[in-house]
Amino acid sequence: MRREVALEEISDGKLYELNDMVKADCHDCEGCCDCCTGMGDSVILDPLDVWRLCTNLGKTAEELFAGELELGVADGNILPHLRMSGKEERCVFLNEQGRCSIHTFRPGFCRLFPLGRYYENNSFKYFLQIHECKKQNRSKIKVRKWVDTPDLKRYEQYINDWHYFLLDVQEVLYNTEDTQLIKNLNLYVVNRFYIKPYDTDKDFYEQFYQRLEEGRGLLELA
Repeated sequence: MRREVALEEISDGKLYELNDMVKADCHDCEGCCDCCTGMGDSVILDPLDVWRLCTNLGKTAEELFAGELELGVADGNILPHLRMSGKEERCVFLNEQGRCSIHTFRPGFCRLFPLGRYYENNSFKYFLQIHECKKQNRSKIKVRKWVDTPDLKRYEQYINDWHYFLLDVQEVLYNTEDTQLIKNLNLYVVNRFYIKPYDTDKDFYEQFYQRLEEGRGLLELA
């Protein structure tokens, strides 16, 4: 089922761009790790997230899926997410002190929080989620600095293209009753964009867009 939530219900009603100031700075969280517990399957990963984890942890995607990552359904797509463990459903990357052990290469979802992305007209802007972070004394910070991602414009374009590709995949999934096609398409996305290794000696984005072009061609035939 597709999630339909009114922006006014979850945000301060404003849309932000990279150079705007937003009240998101939690001052290094000051010992709080609430946003790293009880998240269920909501910390969904894109291909760059998994590539960063593989590269920095020295593991293959298959090894990550055997431990730290799980597959789940998100708006019809089967996609990976961070695994939560124990009664508190703690992120598997939280250390004993309640701090993120992969902070320098944390997923995009974590870099963004408590911001979200609002997609419209084949692009997106950012919004502040007002019910997610329990910290009340947040300070204003420039969106660009908060997202804290190298080559940010290129990254934004990648995120946008990945989002709209998944929407195109969803259209096929929602408009067919062919169970084999649904299975094959979901397996294709997982295997082609996540499981198949990326060459560490080559640019990630270039390799991703080669796969994306192939994926778009496949959808035209579906």
